[in-house]
Amino acid sequence: MLLGVDVGGTFTDAVLVDGGRLVTAKAPTTPEDQSRGVLDAVRAALQAAGDRAAGDVAGFAHGMTVATNALLEGVGARTVLCATEGFVDVVELGRQARPELYRLCADRPAPLVPPQRRVAVPERMGPDGVLRTLTEDAARAVADAVAALRPEAVAVVLLHAYRHPEHEQRLGRALRERLGDDVHVSLSHEVTATFREFERAATTEVDAALSPLLRAYLRRLVAGARDDGLPEPAIMQSSGGLTDAATAAGHAALTVLSGPAGGAAAAALLSARLDEPDLLCFDMGGTSCDVCVVEGGRVRIKGTHPPREIGGRPLALPMVDIHTVGAGGGSIAWRDAGGALRVGPRSAGADPGPACYGRGGTEPTVTDANLVLGHLDAERPLAGGVRLNADAARRAVAALADELGLPDARACAEGIVRVANTEMVRALRVVTVERGIDPRRFALLAFGGAGPLHAAAIAEELGIGRIVVPRAAGVLSALGLAAAERRRDSARSVLLRGAALTDDALRQLAGDADEVTWDARYVGQSHELSLRDVPPAADALREAFAAAHDERYGYRDDGAEIELVTVRTARVEAGPEVRWEAEDGAAQDAVVGPTVVHLPEATLVVPDGWRGATDATDAVLLERAEALAEGARLPGGSSPEAPSRGGGGPP
Repeated sequence: MLLGVDVGGTFTDAVLVDGGRLVTAKAPTTPEDQSRGVLDAVRAALQAAGDRAAGDVAGFAHGMTVATNALLEGVGARTVLCATEGFVDVVELGRQARPELYRLCADRPAPLVPPQRRVAVPERMGPDGVLRTLTEDAARAVADAVAALRPEAVAVVLLHAYRHPEHEQRLGRALRERLGDDVHVSLSHEVTATFREFERAATTEVDAALSPLLRAYLRRLVAGARDDGLPEPAIMQSSGGLTDAATAAGHAALTVLSGPAGGAAAAALLSARLDEPDLLCFDMGGTSCDVCVVEGGRVRIKGTHPPREIGGRPLALPMVDIHTVGAGGGSIAWRDAGGALRVGPRSAGADPGPACYGRGGTEPTVTDANLVLGHLDAERPLAGGVRLNADAARRAVAALADELGLPDARACAEGIVRVANTEMVRALRVVTVERGIDPRRFALLAFGGAGPLHAAAIAEELGIGRIVVPRAAGVLSALGLAAAERRRDSARSVLLRGAALTDDALRQLAGDADEVTWDARYVGQSHELSLRDVPPAADALREAFAAAHDERYGYRDDGAEIELVTVRTARVEAGPEVRWEAEDGAAQDAVVGPTVVHLPEATLVVPDGWRGATDATDAVLLERAEALAEGARLPGGSSPEAPSRGGGGPP
């Protein structure tokens, strides 16, 4: 059996894959110690599988939000930063670019290391080598100064260490000898061997500050798994592949998108299984909504520049290209100072949860609005055994309706859903329209506990005519973890151009890597384009870059010189083959809107004008009626006149 466990803001999901059978379970997330909720979900899944023994689990993969939450909350271990003399404030200085042009006074998050815990290192490395030597005595003196500050972690960022790491290595040895194994040390060339001092320093600072927290969590989880007879969990990285727990604990920055990356892995799995090479992935859970693009069967990976920002902090690491907004089932609806209806980003979370959970929550959420509108059935418990209280939901939504001056709870609920949908459409536009991608040529893959509730409305807004909703939609990220590949990523800034950019140089840089990504630009540009599936040949690289530049910016300059900036490589070990079939002979059932389809861990709302069928895996495949009128074929070959599945429309 294969096991995948994904921690969400409200529920922790577990999936067991046993032959062609999927067994799923949910348990409430335990924010104070996520490992408790993880093990609760595993036990529930084993029980649902017929009281199977933990020893039957051959592989255990895990995606969590420990590093993500700590970064968003700005908390971390007590960290000291060691930087080249004269450059200790590089993270605080940052860059002059502003996220919003006309907000002159907008603050960036404060550095994780305050000025009093920044230590200057008497050394200087240039791009071509040593300018001022860091002596052994100086390294020991720096280590003594660091020890006096009583750190739990140390970040070391020396100039040009991405190319010449000798001084960082020397200082790292001195620090480890002086501080012992209990203090974590992050060296920038080990975290991200790429140039641009601010981004490298900020990434290393994050890695140092979060690693002790993640190490403590993983120690608890590994010990709990061992006590239960489970194998040691493999941990999902932000790049979409698994690594061992020790590597993850040593470099927490690799895991800041650990949870959402599981959904991206599942999307790639579904893309191949359903023969849908181009998918827009829409994962709406209890706290947030994550969106990404699968194109040609592959999930887009974001390079190191411009770096992905999490909580306003840049991370120069390869990551699955996911965009996240604070719009989930538990997102709280509220009236702003101008009297407008807003939804999120604050969430009711797992405790107390939406008002309809009956756990003490009184503020209206998206889940409460869906219950008021009849999209959810109060007689059907949610996954995880949560029973819904329709009266509590109506009271919470009605109170907001009075505050907004709306006629009744239903009108307010409709507004809440529309506002939430608008936020999620905006997120999907970020990963499509803003990057030169036409969303209308993609199918929408909707998953997460709340995704199928909103899928049709979002598809209509974007002009998408096809929707895919897997049977395991509510726990799809956990399924993706169980099937995920193992990978080890590395990046190196090389800055090659002209005569140095040869076939031999490219072959040497590519080595025997399973995947190679080339980040290139025209000489003089400040940003690069990432090129995948390009052989290590100079002419092929130039042509691929020119074509990508033309696609992105609308022009190419064949007379201009290109520069290879960074080479990113990955060693990849394919994940296990995961296959499953429909249960109870449900394949080929027709679905005709308006109706509601109750999936094991999610609810699919099918409005008027949408129809389709289930396939051999019990995924629901929908198309808009106008597409069918033009002769399109229904999923599974069903006829448009077939009876609906689910028994009529929503009340």
